[in-house]
Amino acid sequence: MDVLVLLHDYLIKWVIEPVADQFLGIFDLNGRFGLVFLFTAYSVAYGLFRLRKYRGLTDAHSFWQFIGGSRVYFHRSALLDYRYYLVRGILKVALVLPIVGLVDPYILRSGDYIAFFTHLWGARVQVQEHFALSLLYGLGVFVLKDFVNYWSHRAFHTRWLWAFHKVHHSAPVLVPATASRVHFVEKIIEKMAITFCLGAYAGVFWYACGGQIGAYTLFGVTYLVFILNGLAGNLRHSHVWLSFGPRVEHVLNSPAQHQVHHSDAPRHLNKNFGVNLSIWDWMFGTLYVTTSKPEPVRFGTGEQDHQRYLTIYSLIVTPFVETARNIRPTKRPQNGGGGWTRWVRHGMVAFQAIQQTGTERWRRVMRSAAGRRWQR
Repeated sequence: MDVLVLLHDYLIKWVIEPVADQFLGIFDLNGRFGLVFLFTAYSVAYGLFRLRKYRGLTDAHSFWQFIGGSRVYFHRSALLDYRYYLVRGILKVALVLPIVGLVDPYILRSGDYIAFFTHLWGARVQVQEHFALSLLYGLGVFVLKDFVNYWSHRAFHTRWLWAFHKVHHSAPVLVPATASRVHFVEKIIEKMAITFCLGAYAGVFWYACGGQIGAYTLFGVTYLVFILNGLAGNLRHSHVWLSFGPRVEHVLNSPAQHQVHHSDAPRHLNKNFGVNLSIWDWMFGTLYVTTSKPEPVRFGTGEQDHQRYLTIYSLIVTPFVETARNIRPTKRPQNGGGGWTRWVRHGMVAFQAIQQTGTERWRRVMRSAAGRRWQR
């Protein structure tokens, strides 16, 4: 009986409560996937539909067809995204938070930086907190977090981390829930990077102000994140083409730009890593701007990958399998090796020739070896 009670308690703590929290998150204003933000995003999409319909720029007969219809929102990949959104609650409680908790004591926090600067330069007179200072601090949090997200995102497009990020890019259709289709390894690394950088920023800012300053928030979210989430942030993972135009897109990342990032077209490869801001892409050479005219894009990472990411199990396990294959040493080439191997072989032939027939023979062999090298 005690075993059943214990099992019941574990089931409640590790499964039912996390899944329930994820579901109730759609009624919250702390995340992009809230109903309020979904409503504002699709209100913008509806206005775009009416405008394009009026100008004769769309063949869609209804708004449902305009946003993709059943072929998108009931696609097998979309249904997987809905399930994975709920399972993420379990992964967060069972894996992400415990692992981050193990590393957390070793990450310097704002208090550590304040203590260091105080020891170095002495205490500062505390500045009275006011609205403008809170806005400034909140702006810094937003910009720094976006900067860290840019480089974290870009790092996951490299060879050793791509297998984990491919989980997100493997979706052949985009729905708002696709934003949560992120492997827990990526979330752990991203969370630790942000914690470290924001701790340093807060420490420097608070020391300069002589005390702790709170960021101005709306419903518990940094005000700029709240505003951008309300301005169609959920259309980033959708089939609704919404461009901000080339000029604005040098600063703000539009839904169309993120759809380009998900495209498998060669011209779109490794473009638009920014989350909210495009200025990082502009600064570091990864910017791709769009226009109001929709570009033909195909989402996903190839037909073969579509068949490999069809279950929650595959989303979690497949990246580890692919990473192990990358780490495993490759077999030695059977055709005599690369350039260094050929030069060593030619050198051995030359050395033997010197011993056997003298300098003249050595010169002929070296000319012959060089000739074979260029023929290759």
